[in-house]
Amino acid sequence: MNCYDYVPFRSFIQRMRRAAIAWMSGWIFCTWIYFNAKAQHNGWTPLEQTYTLTDVQHSIQPLSHWHPYPNLADTTGLYRIPFSVQQAYIHAAEKLLPVSWNPLPATLFMEFSENGNRSHYEAVSFQRREQLATLVLAELFERKGRFINDIINGIWAICEESFWGVSAHMYLQGNPHELPDVAHPVIDLFAAETAQELAWTYYLLKPALDRVSPLICKRIAYETTRRIFIPYLQHDDWGYLGFRWRAHPQTTERVNNWNPWINSNVLAASWVLADDSIRARVIYKTMQSIDNFAMPYPADGGCDEGPEYWDRAAGALLDELQLLNNASHGKINALHQPLLHQMGRYICKMYIRYPYFMNYGDADAIYHPDPALVYRFGKYTDDSLMMQFAAYLAAQEHFGTSVLPYHFGVLNRALMALSVLYDLANVNPSQPLFRDVWLPDLQIMIARSDSGSVRNFYLAAQAGNNGKSHNHNDVGNFIVYFDGNPVLVDAGAQTYTAATFSNQRYQIWNNQSSYHNLPEINGVMQQAGRQFRATDVQYQPDAEKAAISMDLTHAYPDSAGIITWKRRVVLIRNQAITLQDDYDLRIWKKPLAEHFLTPLQPFIRNRQEVILADTLHHRQFLLHLVSGNLMPYIDTVYISDGDVVQLPSGETIRNGRMYRIWGDHLYRIRWMQADQQTHGEISFRLTLSSAQQSDHP
Repeated sequence: MNCYDYVPFRSFIQRMRRAAIAWMSGWIFCTWIYFNAKAQHNGWTPLEQTYTLTDVQHSIQPLSHWHPYPNLADTTGLYRIPFSVQQAYIHAAEKLLPVSWNPLPATLFMEFSENGNRSHYEAVSFQRREQLATLVLAELFERKGRFINDIINGIWAICEESFWGVSAHMYLQGNPHELPDVAHPVIDLFAAETAQELAWTYYLLKPALDRVSPLICKRIAYETTRRIFIPYLQHDDWGYLGFRWRAHPQTTERVNNWNPWINSNVLAASWVLADDSIRARVIYKTMQSIDNFAMPYPADGGCDEGPEYWDRAAGALLDELQLLNNASHGKINALHQPLLHQMGRYICKMYIRYPYFMNYGDADAIYHPDPALVYRFGKYTDDSLMMQFAAYLAAQEHFGTSVLPYHFGVLNRALMALSVLYDLANVNPSQPLFRDVWLPDLQIMIARSDSGSVRNFYLAAQAGNNGKSHNHNDVGNFIVYFDGNPVLVDAGAQTYTAATFSNQRYQIWNNQSSYHNLPEINGVMQQAGRQFRATDVQYQPDAEKAAISMDLTHAYPDSAGIITWKRRVVLIRNQAITLQDDYDLRIWKKPLAEHFLTPLQPFIRNRQEVILADTLHHRQFLLHLVSGNLMPYIDTVYISDGDVVQLPSGETIRNGRMYRIWGDHLYRIRWMQADQQTHGEISFRLTLSSAQQSDHP
């Protein structure tokens, strides 16, 4: 007798089937509720909710039928790329001859664990990829075979590297102080970027490479499969993929720009190089993973990492969605999502005056957005303002007249940009000069004196919390510009070292609240973590002014002794900036201090007044203590990040990130408490000096 004929056993099997069906139905229902709850929060409809793996399998075009860009097999479309750009790439490639593929020795890799320097290794690694991209595009445009041997050497050199990423990211292997373990490949930002660069090299030049040896393209496919596709499918535990967040959204930080940056590059590489047996699975997993980035993203479209990370966060999401749409002939299309539009518009809202953007966290005050990316955002979200802003940026940067300013050899972005240069050149330029901006999720306010004008005062302020990606302890910080030029600033970030993303992060001065336009209370600064936050945040704009108020009590630890600390920052249009702090402390331990960071030369006029001299624009500002018993002091904050570089003139400068923006110093004005009051009001007023107000309408 067959065991299935045994009645009790058959009954048991039936009960188990019913239980399994009930469990599966419940799981599907809970998943549906989960996704919809996330989608309702910010408007994002998850790709995983819309498309299945089967949909992807049916939508994928074979590589032989997919022709997103001109290549050596079919150069149709090259005419849309300006002749000046094509010639510029050929001339740039000529200057590289004879090409040197500088070595990447083990000792250079180990510098990061030995002394914290990551830039020396990265400089050589990135140079290899940048050279390869230049040579590949030059060969595509010239089509004479002149650069093929050097391209092959570059491909081979990169394929011989032990790790396609950088030394600072070896923690992904669990051994951050050792050389890479080639038996356990991991995927970081630059490993994924390398995969797409080799993939597009394969796509663009395969006939020429095969004429030399079929083993070249075979090696590209082999190395990318071994290093990228197989590990990508095997791992859900890498935090940037977002599956940990999906499992525990209440206790796990949401993912940052690593997620779309890596996923979009893995997607591009898989579409070109992945074997049919895994191609659809890799593509579908990028869709699942990128949902983990988009679902918890702020509904206001704001990038909590700052404008400088926008192109790798929101921009990389656009790359992913555009590629999915293009390569599936529109069968996989999420470009219409309202959240995508908000994410694109964010960069317009952060704009002050070229080249300045409102900055916070690790973002820099000077930023050069990719005009082609801004244009593509406008094109796919039907936003004419973004397209006009892209045209304005392109004009300022002479974008599309020479070699495109892409670093690390990002062929993915370069090819997308080359494909829109013709259209971008025919858009009328315009700047997005909003009078008032409020991002309620990030709690950022921006205000100008007049809409459409950079004239007079500009104010940006934030509330939020100290648990952001690339966080600085800066809750309540604000910046001030006048006629689009900096007056009170956020210093931004220094060149990254081992300390930047370690437990020493907040020993770095520019990450501390006392080097922002913030108070130090009883000798205590703000601390890091989402629990250190602003509360009772109010934003109030009208025709005469724009104001933000908040309670900073919980932005500081208990040791600061705060009962309440209420801050209000106001732009009085075309007149002044005012700051008011009302405080009540449990105890007095040390004098409190109000800090102001500026690139302008400060002079103490008297106990209540400090002059800020803008010698470049021949004007002065008056920072006036209106109420409170404080004494002003001036600190010079020296900037010494990066390596020392000697110019042909013999002068030495530094090549550090912050140095390139502010030079070798900033100034900090410390207004120190001159009594032991535990409660009271401190207020300041910043104006153009009275002698110059009549000269400035």
